[in-house]
Amino acid sequence: MMTSAPSHRTPAQRIARLAVALAATCFVLPASAQTTVEAGCAATETMRGGRNNYVPNAPLVDNLGTGFVVSGIVRKAGTCEGLGNVRVQIWASTERGGEGEASNRGSVMTKADGTFSLETSPVVPNFGQAHIHMAYEDPEYGTLFLRPLLNSRDDTSIRVDFNLAPAENAQPGS
Repeated sequence: MMTSAPSHRTPAQRIARLAVALAATCFVLPASAQTTVEAGCAATETMRGGRNNYVPNAPLVDNLGTGFVVSGIVRKAGTCEGLGNVRVQIWASTERGGEGEASNRGSVMTKADGTFSLETSPVVPNFGQAHIHMAYEDPEYGTLFLRPLLNSRDDTSIRVDFNLAPAENAQPGS
């Protein structure tokens, strides 16, 4: 019977080798996965100004026009598990009018893997910045309001991934 030779590495050397091995795995992951893994799926924080013109329970819609696509994935903070059947509300100032217009606001449900997508009319700058608003509000997870900025008015899409933390008063299994 063969036995392996005892390791002469110190604990610090073993930890350093493990760290190098783990860091090497980041080079084979897609960029979006690297961010999530490196961040440990920390809960996404509500953004200042994200709640502007929010209207609870915006209706589910197939689209809010054409020419611009909002997509992303909703994950459970801590585990990175994609959350299916989550309602995401999206609203923006578009070529059709301001972000307060009912025709520029709607909700979509995430697919089983947590992904979502909604097409809107092209987004136009409001207060000098082209941006969208997104919201999640439900008793199971903490309320979240986002206000991601576009790189340019000419952008035709934006991807927004976020991680939801369980609400402080949520009951297990609710």
